[in-house]
Amino acid sequence: MGGSQSREDLELSDSDTESQQKEETEEEESYQDVSNETPEKSSSSGRNRPKTPSSLDEVESKLKALKLKYPSTTTQTQQSPNPNFKNGVKLYLHIGGNTPKAKWVTSEKLTSYSFIKTSKINGQDEEDDSESESEGVSWWVLKVSTKIKAKVAVEMQLKTFKEQRRVDFVAEGVWAMKFFSDEDYKVFNSKYQDCLFENTFGYESNEANKAKVYGKDFVGWANPEKADDSMWEDAEDDFLKSPGSATPAKGNQDLKEEFEEAANGGIQSLALGALDNSFLVGDSGIQVVKNFSHGIHGKGAYVNFGTRDHRSASNLVHSTPKKALLMRAETNMLLMSPMNEGKLHSTGLHQLDIETGKIITEWKFEKDGTEITMRDIANDSKGAQLDPSGSTFLGLDDNRLCRWDMRDRHGIVQDLAAANTPVLNWNQGHQFSRGTNFQCFASTGDGSIVVGSLDGKIRLYSINSMRQAKTAFPGLGSPITHVDVTFDGKWILGTSDTYLILICTLFTDKDGRTKTGFNGRMGNRIAAPRLLKLNPLDSHLAGVNNKFQKAQFSWVTENGKQERHLVATVGKFSVIWNFQQVKNGSHECYRNQEGLKSCYCYKIVLKDDSIVDSRFMHDKFAVSDSPEAPLVIATPMKVSSFSISSRR
Repeated sequence: MGGSQSREDLELSDSDTESQQKEETEEEESYQDVSNETPEKSSSSGRNRPKTPSSLDEVESKLKALKLKYPSTTTQTQQSPNPNFKNGVKLYLHIGGNTPKAKWVTSEKLTSYSFIKTSKINGQDEEDDSESESEGVSWWVLKVSTKIKAKVAVEMQLKTFKEQRRVDFVAEGVWAMKFFSDEDYKVFNSKYQDCLFENTFGYESNEANKAKVYGKDFVGWANPEKADDSMWEDAEDDFLKSPGSATPAKGNQDLKEEFEEAANGGIQSLALGALDNSFLVGDSGIQVVKNFSHGIHGKGAYVNFGTRDHRSASNLVHSTPKKALLMRAETNMLLMSPMNEGKLHSTGLHQLDIETGKIITEWKFEKDGTEITMRDIANDSKGAQLDPSGSTFLGLDDNRLCRWDMRDRHGIVQDLAAANTPVLNWNQGHQFSRGTNFQCFASTGDGSIVVGSLDGKIRLYSINSMRQAKTAFPGLGSPITHVDVTFDGKWILGTSDTYLILICTLFTDKDGRTKTGFNGRMGNRIAAPRLLKLNPLDSHLAGVNNKFQKAQFSWVTENGKQERHLVATVGKFSVIWNFQQVKNGSHECYRNQEGLKSCYCYKIVLKDDSIVDSRFMHDKFAVSDSPEAPLVIATPMKVSSFSISSRR
């Protein structure tokens, strides 16, 4: 397990690199001031003062006798940079990864950086040092010396340290640049943000284009320094007042592994229950495990996809379900498999009776007699899986948002034995004519719906209408691949490949009442979001092909209780943030930052294999010495449980 503070954050001041500089000094020609090298020490008394040379020949003779060692141009300039040297920086490289020998080493004592626009013409990269538009596909890259040439993008994971006049970033390695003045640091960050905006949205960075991208109501998203953070502060107060937070979670907590056991293999997803059991969905079946206050374990019944009595459940054995949804007081499970491997869309789903271990129905998605697809399904609300009579659930496709009903529209129970494949009834919803490119969704405790899109937008729909969003938050340039929402609807957590975005939905209406964006139009008093990121070193260690997956809040299903933690996976890392710490505007992470506030204080659980899913159990399993319910982490072959306990 790793902590939030890594070797990546070591300060690069002169005092922190004394040993390294000593080694460098031994390799170079050292020098001292002439006054300290004269044979006769200077003194206030005249008798020890050297005589003034009487001729140039005598001066030259004395200088040769001193055997002076002159500094190299680089060393001299590094100590007192030439003011005419444009964009001068000191470049460091991090070596050693996360081993005990990890450290920063000086790559170049003095070098320069530049932002260059490149265009791909006829398959060749051509550089244009000017800021003029070039024909073809073009983008800004950051070039440092001859060692770094990287496209300006969120994948660089640039992190700023204003007090140190330093930036860290990833570019086939982890680098740091130190600037020689506050002005140099400021100029770099301003240019970097401009290039990032243009590369992301395709527009030159100016106020007019920012208004076009974000909208006039989202000034704080375009210019975070102008953002109204009062809603975040109000939410902090609410957290401390909530009945479930009498002992609010602190930043100084430990993770303790309680249990780990091998699964039947090929785990694809977790279906955590709030009652007695949870379920591991694998390649060939579903393993039932028991819920305890210290996690999940115990090899119970195993439902094999290959042994089915229902004749229409034909393709389940050939395609592992990508979505498992508990229903009807967790006695039934809906399993949705993709039509083809690599495709998320499905034309139907299977209904599993958990008590008998049998597939009892295969349902089809149809609207107006035409077969349609779904890419995701979700419960009607946060606690809907506990409803013993629940017969409806939510469905999402690229341009559809709907509610499906497993009951016959005429009130007659469908004769499953006589039916070919029963058709789900389109109970409510909307099919959008234009490309909304929906990717993921989730529901609140009262059934409001949040939807994430390919363009990064996050839309809020009330419980009364799926036709028009009450609020649409602009995208930051990255697709939203997963979304979650707190039980009370006040907070939204979106997942992108390189960062998580936390949004406060609270606003004050014209009558002075506090509402959420699910229930009314938020106007222009919208707080800026906060980002949750890995620091550059951890991002690099996670691997270039590993992306954030399935970020979610801890699990509560009761009004007045507040979620305490956020968790996401990236490669072999399970990353946990303290929710209250993230919301705290005076938190140390947010001091002297540039742009949107980003939180880097997290804990990491490192596993031996890529993590399938990390989720907190229902808060009913929290115990007195561990205010948070256990965290369950599944890899393809193992499942582990961790408890979060406060340090004494």
